Amino acid sequence: MGDVQRHREPVSSDSLLLTPEEAAEVLRVGRTTIYALMKAGDLRPVHIGRSCRLSRAELERYVRGLEAPRARRRTRASTDQRGLFELGPESPDAA
Repeated sequence: MGDVQRHREPVSSDSLLLTPEEAAEVLRVGRTTIYALMKAGDLRPVHIGRSCRLSRAELERYVRGLEAPRARRRTRASTDQRGLFELGPESPDAA
């Protein structure tokens, strides 16, 4: 009577809203990753009562954002360090 494996039905492609666990299955990531993406604001859940769901459209929006060219996705901080340590007129050490 050891391990009992649950047989889960595959997520139906006509479901509008998915649980975080179902969304993780669709994206083929872990449930913890889904919760982290929601906390970071990368995935926007829908709340119905106390239930948290993700729409298929939201998952598709997230994936499209991943596919976008890097230059458009996020602006990287400049690695140019010139001027980082230059003292301006307001600096207390500039005397």
